[in-house]
Formats: sequence, C-alpha cells, structure tokens
Amino acid sequence: MTISPELETKDESPQDGYVRKLVTYESDGERIESFLFEPLAPPRARVVFLHQHASNWDIGKREIAGLAGDPHQAFGPALARVGVRVLAPDLVGFESRRGPGDGWLQYYNHAMHRLARGQLLMTKILRDVSAALAALARRGEEVGLAGHSHGGNVALFSAALDERVAFACASGALCSYREKISQGTGLEMALVIPSFASRFDLEDLVRCVAPRPLFIVSSKDDPYSADATDVLSRARTNAEHLRTRGPHKLDVQRFEAIVDWLAS
Repeated sequence: MTISPELETKDESPQDGYVRKLVTYESDGERIESFLFEPLAPPRARVVFLHQHASNWDIGKREIAGLAGDPHQAFGPALARVGVRVLAPDLVGFESRRGPGDGWLQYYNHAMHRLARGQLLMTKILRDVSAALAALARRGEEVGLAGHSHGGNVALFSAALDERVAFACASGALCSYREKISQGTGLEMALVIPSFASRFDLEDLVRCVAPRPLFIVSSKDDPYSADATDVLSRARTNAEHLRTRGPHKLDVQRFEAIVDWLAS
C-alpha cells in the first residue's frame, strides 16, 4: 500500500482570519518547502495553488502568501479566509528550490540536463505536485488544483493526468502550441516536451480533465492565453471560461473570480 507523504510543520504564524504554516512534504527523497494556509473553521475545500513564473526565481510560495511580489497573486490568505485549506509549494527552481548563481541559467539547466538524460522537467514538476496533492488529502478528501501562468500550465497537465484532482483552475495558461509556434511566443521550459505538439495540443488536456469542473481564466490581450476560446471550442467540454481584457498580469477582476470559483 502506498503511504501518502505527510506534511511536517516547521513554523506556525497566526494571521487575520487564518493560520499560516511553513511545512515540508517529501517527493523523490527531497523535502519540498511549502506554505499551508489553515482556515479557522473546518475547511469547505482543499486546493493546491501553484505560483507563477515571471522570471523571478527568488519568489515562489511567498507570492501566494502575499509576502512578496504581486498582491493579486496572494491567493493563500484570500482563500483561507473564506474556508479553503491551501497548500502552496515552491516549484523546481524557485525560492527555497532556487539553485546557485544566475537564476535563469540554473532553471535552464534543470530542463536541459534532464533532456540530455532522456527525461523531462515537466515530469519532475508533476511528480512533486502529485505528492502535494497526496499530502493535502491524506484522509481521502477531495482536492483541487489551481495556478496562474506557469502554475496554470502545470495545473492543466496535472489535472489531465491525475484523476485525484477533483476540480481545477488555470489562469493565463490556455494558449495552444500551434498558436505559440505560429506567433513566435516563447515556450516555458517545462512545456518543451519532444513531439508533443506533433500529436497533441491543449484541447486534448482539457478533454482529459472533463467531466471534472475546470475554470479557465484568460485575456484577449494576453499572448499566453491568446486562443483560449478556440482551444475550448475544439475541446467541446463543460469547462467554464472567463474572458477579459488586460495584460498577462492578473487584475482584481480575475483575482476575485478565481477566489470565488474555488470557494464555491
């Protein structure tokens, strides 16, 4: 029988309307540092929330905690105050998992060294997220998954491949490979999966999530969700879609919509 990883508390800090804990869980023999946001009452839902990229290697879980970076990424406190238990881990290459030297180069090496060995950065990220899902739902509770940008990319792949994800939200992340390649839009390194774009695209991931609830948040002005409407039309699923205007960076409208949907 597989034993789910256990959350080990390193520090605890009471906050206004919730408790923030610094915790770790094990994945592939590594202790992954995360923040756990505990509601004051029994939780109405449980969510693993994945931080964005923004080429800022010094910030990961702290942005979800509202301790650094963009205040419209502070999903941990906002969700905990409305009764959602949130686990926000550092992804490979960020914050507590940032390597020495130049941040971009160490992340590049995470990807390229794996490719040289016939492995994928996305595989490692998904294994870590799988362990986070198991740690948050040790007693078999339903757990959701959410993220913006890089976190949204990972949430889509993870929800498509892991049926333990009961519901998912991906923001600023639904742009097909065909659109990015045709427009010269950069591919985040974890998305570099040899031959994937010749056989599949993001509508296939969306189909794999169905019929579980999926909330897509996108903007017409965001190159990283440029053809989200077309992707969802091709997928032909029950996914909900909020389409707005504005840059890739989140605004208050999209932030509040994500909180409301996850809390519901």
